[in-house]
Amino acid sequence: MQEIKKQLHSVRAFVFDVDGVFTDSTVMLHPGGNFIRMMNIKDGFAVHHAVRMGYHVAIITGGRSAMVRRRFAYLGVKDIYMKSASKKVDLERFCTKRKLAREHILYMGDDLPDYEVMKLVGFPCCPSDAAEEIKQISCYISDRKGGEGCVRDAIEQVMRVQGKWMNDWTFTW
Repeated sequence: MQEIKKQLHSVRAFVFDVDGVFTDSTVMLHPGGNFIRMMNIKDGFAVHHAVRMGYHVAIITGGRSAMVRRRFAYLGVKDIYMKSASKKVDLERFCTKRKLAREHILYMGDDLPDYEVMKLVGFPCCPSDAAEEIKQISCYISDRKGGEGCVRDAIEQVMRVQGKWMNDWTFTW
């Protein structure tokens, strides 16, 4: 546990996949052809709080939804990589743009498209219902499933260790 806290102390940025992390495994199909995703509101608060506290947050997803982009932009996320053909390439773009070393990044993914990029970062983690291969390479496995607060759990763990979770910003939007 002490080793994990040391690793959490070095996190300077958060990178997340969307489907299976912010959402559960269910995708509802709308008659208009769009997917409908449900996201946990507490995950959203944690992302917003992290941004306000100066952390860089990025989304790297193969998805294409304008509503997903809109949701994360509303939360203050400035680095949103949609239609990602190579998450490794998009991670490098993010690191270069924000002048970040990969060892200072927490990445949360849940399935095989996240595998290679998770092996590049300092703190790979996943929801409790992630694919077995992803669990095997994760430094931390949340006790929460995708869409059920795993993002909040990961962000809160880092911010608590760094003494940034509870402060004047915590009580405002």
